[in-house]
Amino acid sequence: MRVRALIGTAAFVLALTACSTETPASQAPTGRTGELTVFAAASLQGAFDEIAAELAQQNPGIRVNPVTYDGSSTLATQLVGGASADVFASADASTMAEVAGEGESTVFATNTLEIVVAPGNPLGVATLADLAAVSSSGGKVVLCAAQVPCGSAARTVLDGAGLALTPVSEEQNVKAVLTKVQTGDADAGLVYRTDVLAAGDTVEGVEFPESASAVNAYPIVALTRTDAARAFVDLVLSDGGQRILAEHGFTAP
Repeated sequence: MRVRALIGTAAFVLALTACSTETPASQAPTGRTGELTVFAAASLQGAFDEIAAELAQQNPGIRVNPVTYDGSSTLATQLVGGASADVFASADASTMAEVAGEGESTVFATNTLEIVVAPGNPLGVATLADLAAVSSSGGKVVLCAAQVPCGSAARTVLDGAGLALTPVSEEQNVKAVLTKVQTGDADAGLVYRTDVLAAGDTVEGVEFPESASAVNAYPIVALTRTDAARAFVDLVLSDGGQRILAEHGFTAP
């Protein structure tokens, strides 16, 4: 009887040990396989790189290609022209409409503009009117091109405030505007608040109330019916994906 008890105890301990070393359900491989290609607005780079890495960790059977980032309008033109992608995330609804039908995409985040200036704000830009004054006095102000969501938003806030501004250049994505200010090729520009946050100490951001008139809603769509595409979209929309987006400065829709 004593031997049987010892055997039973040993079996019980082994069972507990086995349970304690099992992979938690939330981290267990899902069994999903395939290859994933994502096209996304340039302003999503930091957040989507993190989400893509999370997806790869959760789904070892999915080969996640490096995300392709650019201006939303550029990506939409490529997709309409035949470029292949499983997922598209745009910085506005009108650009998404060029790629996906009505009701196919889901808004997952919002973003607003900020004035971006050099560290220390040497020109003392405090308002949107100050930004226009810098431009009119010969300063170098950069905007996104009008067909790019950040450019469309910039013109909405400027027109709404009754301000005229002639940029020294119009860039094809928001990261290019940011880079111009970082390198000193421009004195100021209009970018998303998420870009200012991502740039750290290399720039400063100036909030302005008129930005509320042009809040950008970001939609996402699965362009293929693959498990990989669905898994990425689901992760973006999940609590975990929303937490990552919030850490990068995006707000919930």
